[in-house]
Amino acid sequence: MAEVTISKEKINYTIDLLITMVTEEIAEETGKDRKDVLTDFLCSRTGKAIYDEKTKLWCNGPAYIAELYMEELKNA
Repeated sequence: MAEVTISKEKINYTIDLLITMVTEEIAEETGKDRKDVLTDFLCSRTGKAIYDEKTKLWCNGPAYIAELYMEELKNA
């Protein structure tokens, strides 16, 4: 089977959409404003790891990433 190559642009677009879903889920769960959640998320270890292609975190669903972020907040 041939290896499929995904452009960096498509990966970043996918990550951006995923972050939108994650922050909406967290905002709904916590009652916080989505903009505040987005800012906090992007500054977090989880938020930084999602853009690191080596972690493959972006390959996971929004619920998993939201849970990972919430766990990070608990342990901070």
